[in-house]
This record gives sequence, C-alpha cells and structure tokens, in this order.
Amino acid sequence: MKRRDVLLGLTSFSVPIVVASCTNNSGTSTSATTGQPSAAPVASSSTSSGGTVRFGYQKASILLKSQGNLEKRLNAEGVQVEWKEFPAGPPLLEALNAGAIDIGPVGESPPIFAQAAGADLIYAASVAPNPKGSGVLVLQDSSIQTVADLKGKKVTFAKGSSANYLIVQLLEQAGLQYSDIQPVYLTPADARAAFVQGNADAWVIWDPFFAAAETGIKSRVIANGEGLNRLGGYYIASRQFATERPKILKAILEEVRDLEAWSDQHRDQVAAVLTTALKLDATAVKTATQRRQFGLKPVTEELIAEQQKVADVYYQLKLIPKPIRIQDTVLPPEQVAAYALS
Repeated sequence: MKRRDVLLGLTSFSVPIVVASCTNNSGTSTSATTGQPSAAPVASSSTSSGGTVRFGYQKASILLKSQGNLEKRLNAEGVQVEWKEFPAGPPLLEALNAGAIDIGPVGESPPIFAQAAGADLIYAASVAPNPKGSGVLVLQDSSIQTVADLKGKKVTFAKGSSANYLIVQLLEQAGLQYSDIQPVYLTPADARAAFVQGNADAWVIWDPFFAAAETGIKSRVIANGEGLNRLGGYYIASRQFATERPKILKAILEEVRDLEAWSDQHRDQVAAVLTTALKLDATAVKTATQRRQFGLKPVTEELIAEQQKVADVYYQLKLIPKPIRIQDTVLPPEQVAAYALS
C-alpha cells in the first residue's frame, strides 16, 4: 500500500473521525459546553449527492486530511470536503451543534455533553478502546505518588473529554469523589503549559499528547486507563446526514474500517508517517502507535448501554444540566442498516 494510503486509516490515536454531510439542524442551537445559545446553523444542501462536507478534526487526526484519499472518494460522489481544526472533542461538537461543521472525531464524553445541550446527533460507528493511551501525569519531583494523593490538588484536563471521565473513574477507584480535587478545565495545549509551569499538580491527557509528555517533560505516570477504559471513540454524525446521505456515510466508514485493519499490521510505517505529519518526537509517536488498539465497529446495544452509564455519572456530578437517553441518538433499524458496517 502506498505511503499516502496509510494515512487514511490513522484517524487519530485516541478518537475516531466522524463524517457527516453539509446538512444541518434548523433553528437555534445551544453550546455543547456552556448550554448558552449559539449561532444558528448555516443553511446548506441536503441532496443525496453534491454539496460540501465540513469536517471538524483534531490535531491527532490530521493525517486523514493530509493524504487526500477522502476527497478522492467523495469527489466521485460530487462532494467537496472542508477541514476545520479543533483542540479537543468538546469544542468540536459545540461547533457541530451550532451548525459550523458537519462531522467530527470524539471520545466517549463529548457527545454526552453535546446531547445534553440539544445537539441532534447520532453514533455512527465506534472504535476500539485504548486504555494505555491516556493517563494521569505528575512532575518528576512531585510528592504525589498515587491517585489517592490527588485529594485537594489542582488537576487539569479538558472538561467533557475522555480525560474527564477517566479521572472520575480513577478517583472512584481510589475511594475519592470528584469534589475532592480542584478541576482546572483547559484544552491540551493550555493544560500542558499550566502543568509544566506548576499551575496544576496533575494532568489527565490522551495520546499523542500523553506519549509526548512522557518523553518530553520530566514527568511520571501515576495511572492510566487499564482496567477502566472500556469505551473508545465514536464517529458522530448529524441526524440529517445519517438519514439523508447514508450511502456517503457508509462509504466513508468502510474506507476507515479497512485501513484501520491495515494499520494494525503496519505499525512501524504508521509511526513514521505520523512523526512527519505531527512534527512530534519519533519515540513518543512510536510509543503511542504501538500501544494503540485499531479497529472500527458498529455501535451495538451493549455500547449504548455502557455510554448511558457514563451519561448518568455526568448528570449525578451535575456536569450536565439534565439527564439524557443515549437511546435517543439511535435511528430506527432500517435507517441504521443503510450505513451500518457489516
């Protein structure tokens, strides 16, 4: 397989990439993180072919953008692709909710916050969990040795991200409550700066930032997601896209599925391409690539049930304003069958 073909299968280290169409929800949307009114969606075509896909992505998924194969596949259907970068899943889905993008890669937590804010989304596909690919870091000379030592400490992470749920799980495992720490909600770049400058006692983060910090900062890992992280990321699509353009969605999911499988068998080549594309330390990228679990699968009832447990936890902690039903994001079986992976 050619070098550029490697890239399509590498949607990200910790989250999958979601593809939706140029269609949007109508009316006023709300912010996926603040619950405040956002800009009204921009009207666009809802035809089965043609139009533009506005693709939100995170830095770790830049490879799909850089290789050009996605455009080639969609151009054959008369569809153009626009790319917009976001620092993490929550602001990406906030933009989707506001109608600024149509698609985006996220972990398990962002769609919960987005749904609670009124976003009309569906879970299109899921990727394998990556328990070793996220964890809690402290500085090398910190007195903190275990998660239990985080009591009363400042812990930085992106609110509503997979790191948010990981720290919730780790605290519970250590016999602590969420209120026992002082959360410092920051995007990965800002969190890293706060951590390095000593403005946060610990940093909860995912790959490739996690691996880069392990090798590039004098830090220690006190815990990761092993034994806890049972959910990976998701391909999130707008409801309109899934119902009106299922053939395009299905084609994209099939492309990613096949190349994810190929990437699982060619990790050294994956790491080499990512090192160049992300401009990160080669050792860090190789570490993240070697410990990642590749794979794209259908969203099952079992996954929906697990996702509901996560949503319930966030409501109990008052991090989302109201209870939600994840089942509400599932389309009727006949509609799912039109785009579902076999």
